[in-house]
Amino acid sequence: MTFELDGDYIPLCDLLKFCQITDSGGAAKHLVAEGRVRVDGRVELRKACKIRAGQVVSGEGYTIRVV
Repeated sequence: MTFELDGDYIPLCDLLKFCQITDSGGAAKHLVAEGRVRVDGRVELRKACKIRAGQVVSGEGYTIRVV
């Protein structure tokens, strides 16, 4: 899936919620804390990591390309 960024960045948990990977921000934070989210192929544990255009967020069953 592709997510079109509407500013300089979006926090990782917000991205997961907006793309309906999780039902809520709390569930997104839990997913990140468990080490089940990758940013550009590396495990990301920072819930508020700034995701910018050109980055790829992935996990089990999904890939989000940020443009």
